[in-house]
Amino acid sequence: MKFYNRTSEIKELQRIQKLSFDSYSRMTVITGRRRIGKTSLAVEATKGDTPTVYLFVSRKNEAALCDEFSMLISSTLGVYIPSEIKSFRSLFQMVLELAKTRRFNFIIDEFQEFEYVNPSVYSDMQNLWDQYRKQTHLNLILMGSVFSMMHKIFEGYKEPLFGRADNIIRLTGFGTETLKEIMNDHRPGYDNDELLALYTFTGGVPKYIELLSENTDLSINGILDFMVRDNSPFTDEGKNILIEEFGKDYGVYFSILSCIACGINTQASIEAALGGISIGGQLRRLIEDYLLIIRLRPIMSKEGTHNVRYDINDNFLKFWFRYYDKNKSMVEIRNFVLLRKIINDDYTTFSGTMLEKYFRLKMMESHQYSAIGSWWERKKGKEANEIDIIGVSAEGKKVLVAEVKRQQRNYDHKEFMRKVECVKTHILSTYKIETRLFTLEDM
Repeated sequence: MKFYNRTSEIKELQRIQKLSFDSYSRMTVITGRRRIGKTSLAVEATKGDTPTVYLFVSRKNEAALCDEFSMLISSTLGVYIPSEIKSFRSLFQMVLELAKTRRFNFIIDEFQEFEYVNPSVYSDMQNLWDQYRKQTHLNLILMGSVFSMMHKIFEGYKEPLFGRADNIIRLTGFGTETLKEIMNDHRPGYDNDELLALYTFTGGVPKYIELLSENTDLSINGILDFMVRDNSPFTDEGKNILIEEFGKDYGVYFSILSCIACGINTQASIEAALGGISIGGQLRRLIEDYLLIIRLRPIMSKEGTHNVRYDINDNFLKFWFRYYDKNKSMVEIRNFVLLRKIINDDYTTFSGTMLEKYFRLKMMESHQYSAIGSWWERKKGKEANEIDIIGVSAEGKKVLVAEVKRQQRNYDHKEFMRKVECVKTHILSTYKIETRLFTLEDM
C-alpha cells in the first residue's frame, strides 16, 4: 500500500531534522498503538541523502542486542565498531561521538522494551544526552507502542528521561478524507456504506487497512470474510495489543472494555454487570494511563457532574471486544460461521453508532467548532431525551444540533424537533440553533 497522509507529522519531523543538523541534536518521541504506522512515518520523514540508522529493540540479552545493533550501525554509517562493546551505554556514547562530526538520523523502535533488556539504559542515555546534546548533530527518534510505558518513561517526572524529549508526537488513525482516498484507490465507485464499514472495523489504522486492501475488495462482505475466519490475523489482535499494557490484571480490564463495547457504559452498570466489584481505579487508569477509554459528559455540563458515560476510543478494539471477546467460547472452538452471523445481524446497529462517531470526526476536522459532543437527560426510561451531536460554533453564539440516521426514511422530524426544544430549554436558550440530519449520503 502506498504511503498516505501524515502531511503535518512529516512536516514537523523534517523541521526537527533540520534543527538537529543545523544547530544541535534533538530527541523526538513517537507513540501510538501497534499497527498505527510509526515506523512507516519515521522512515518516510527521514528519506533523503542523510544516512538513517534503524534499530528495533527486542527482548534479548543486552550483549546479543548490541552485537545486532553494532552490525547495523557499522553497515549504515560505514564505521568500525569494536567487538568489545557489549553495553548499550557504550554503543550510544560511540554514536554520539560520531555525531560530533557527522549528521545522521538514529531511530530506535519499541524503545520501551529496554525495560526488559536493561532498565538502566534510560538513566545512561539521559546522562550521555545531557553531556553530548549541544556538541552533536544527531536526529534521534524514539518510538514505542506500549503507551503506558512510553508515557511513564518520558512524562513521569521522577524518570531520568523526563523533559528530555523536544517533541512528543502521538499518532492516531487516518481521518475521513484519507479513508475516502483509500477507497477511491482500491474500490472505485464505492458506496458510503462500504466507507463506513472500513471506518467501523479499522478506525483508520493503517496496517489493518493495508491487510484488507491487499486481501479483499473492500466490500462489506469482503472485509468480514477476511476478518472473521479461521487463521484470521484479527482473531487475537485485541488481546495481543493490550495484554502487555495491562500485565497480569488484564482480566478485569478486558471485562470492563467488553461491557463498554456492548453498551454497558456507566460505572454503576459496569459494576453491576461484573458482580458488584468496585472499578473506579481501573476506569481512571484506562482513561489516564492507557488512553483507551474516554469519559463522556453531556455537552456544556459541569466537570463534576455524575451524568457520565464511558466509551472506547479505538474502533477496532470496540469491534473486537463487542464480538471476539464477548464470544470467546465460540472463537475457541473456531465457530466463525456463527460469529459471522452474529456480526451480520448486529452490523446495522453497531455501524450506526460508528456513523455518529464518523460525523463528529468530520466536524472536528473542519475546525469550525469550539466544542463537539452529545447531550442526554439523566432520567431513566424511554422518555429521556437525547441528542446525537451538538457542535458549538467557534464564532459567536451558534450551535449545530444534529440527528444521525443511516437512512432518511428512519428519521422522524417531529420527534427530533421536540428533542431540540428540550435541549434548547436546558442549555441552548441563548444560542442560535441550526438543525441537521446526517445520513450515509452526507459522508
